[in-house]
Amino acid sequence: MQVDLPDLRLLSCIARHLSFRQAADELGVSASAVSHSLRALEAKLGVRLFNRTTRSVALTEAGQRLLGQVAPALDNIQRALEDINTFRDTPVGRVRLNAPRPAGELVLAPLVAKFLRQYPGVKVDLVLDDALVDIVQAGFDAGVRYGESLQQDMVAIPLGGRQRFVVVASPDYLRQHGPPGSPRELAQFPCIGLRFPSGVLYRWEFEKAGERVEVDVDGPLTLGELSLAVRAAEDGLGLAYVYAQQAAAGLAAGRLVQVLGDWCPEVPGFFLYYPSRRLAPAALRAFIDLVRADTASAG
Repeated sequence: MQVDLPDLRLLSCIARHLSFRQAADELGVSASAVSHSLRALEAKLGVRLFNRTTRSVALTEAGQRLLGQVAPALDNIQRALEDINTFRDTPVGRVRLNAPRPAGELVLAPLVAKFLRQYPGVKVDLVLDDALVDIVQAGFDAGVRYGESLQQDMVAIPLGGRQRFVVVASPDYLRQHGPPGSPRELAQFPCIGLRFPSGVLYRWEFEKAGERVEVDVDGPLTLGELSLAVRAAEDGLGLAYVYAQQAAAGLAAGRLVQVLGDWCPEVPGFFLYYPSRRLAPAALRAFIDLVRADTASAG
């Protein structure tokens, strides 16, 4: 019986995701190929490694025992390969990043484009997901989050500088409803709500001269993406609370008007974070260097 390194990598990948589709995405093959390879591996070993149904995948006791013994060896092999990669003039490999959608749109997209032009031997797998994800368990090299939601045992560096939210509406909306004079008046105005993936509705946050105010808003439309809120505001459906960058084009073109500007100061922006206990792959280190340089130049 001969079990090869790709077999063990397959085992580790399926166990990490507990999903043939997600394992296939990471390995760059089809889900059917993953299933076929797993059946071949189980045939070699003569034991079942995973119990699977149409809805779930779970390690068997034999699978847990095998993975527990081979996982440290796989990790050591990966570290050794990444260590050798540091001797290359140009990093190669794949960088897997997880980020909330606004970070992908506002900050990561231009950085990734610049990074790929600089390092053509690297591939970037960017997954945009507003839910809180365990990047280690999900097999990501790094993630992006707001500072208050960073996990422990992570190295975090600022990404893209400080951000600012703005309250905007269409000119027609303001002619019909008038502008709010303070955040507390927003309860009387139709607003476009934001719902987090957890189902929680976002309370709009304001600050002025040391006074902080959080407001529950209501209106005809609730969305899960801020970029859609900009379009809805341009269509006159309500006041929207979005990143200043997202509203910039509409403001410049006159499709949007900003209100409550003195209540919307700059806030800490996004952070790129990655596990502190792991040797960062060479491609990830190159991306980290790019992020540091970009943040420094931004101010």
